[in-house]
Amino acid sequence: MSAHHAIDLATGSVRELNAALHALSPDTNETLWRVSNPRGRHAIAAGVDAPVTIEIDGPVGYYCGGMNKHASIVINGNAGVGLAQNIMSGFVHVKGDASQSAGATGCGGMIVIDGNASARCGISMKGVDIVVKGSVGHMSAFMGQAGSLVVLGDAGEALGDSLYEARLFVRGTVASLGADCIEKEMRDEHRALLAAKLEAAGLAGTVDVGEFKRYGSARTLYHFHVDNVSSY
Repeated sequence: MSAHHAIDLATGSVRELNAALHALSPDTNETLWRVSNPRGRHAIAAGVDAPVTIEIDGPVGYYCGGMNKHASIVINGNAGVGLAQNIMSGFVHVKGDASQSAGATGCGGMIVIDGNASARCGISMKGVDIVVKGSVGHMSAFMGQAGSLVVLGDAGEALGDSLYEARLFVRGTVASLGADCIEKEMRDEHRALLAAKLEAAGLAGTVDVGEFKRYGSARTLYHFHVDNVSSY
């Protein structure tokens, strides 16, 4: 029988909440945590390493779900800077908007943002999958190394600047592409990959993969060429 915990941050502290979450073992039966009155506090549910579900009823501040492993975190509100920064695995779902640098340096797992994400969404991503139902701001996927960024809306300026091997899919318009980022052909393998990411995000059958364009690295910044010295 799984146990359900209700934590009210109007009376308790984030430190106490996180300490309780950090103490969970991989085989814990305390699998559902409900957090009320988060009121924009920072680092809520950061560093969790257990297969539990954490539902946060309200807006959160910086670094919510940071370094997440295995947990499913649902935020019924907006999220501040650095949502799920350095996520390793698990699932983070924001029912509202996310501020800058969502999913920064994320190594694995999935982030779903129902609203819009601000600038630098997926900056230096290293394997995380990010699905944004709205639009993303400028410099998204900057220096993205691995993983995927799927945007159902539009993308701001300098998308994919200095991109490595992260895969970018955008359904709407792109204000401009960053250095070394180019539009690429959508082959069957890419359509299948995109469909799998949309399904994992709970969007199977709701979006046509044929409406997306694919963007990736032109791979001209990988190696130093003296002729391009002014570009570095």
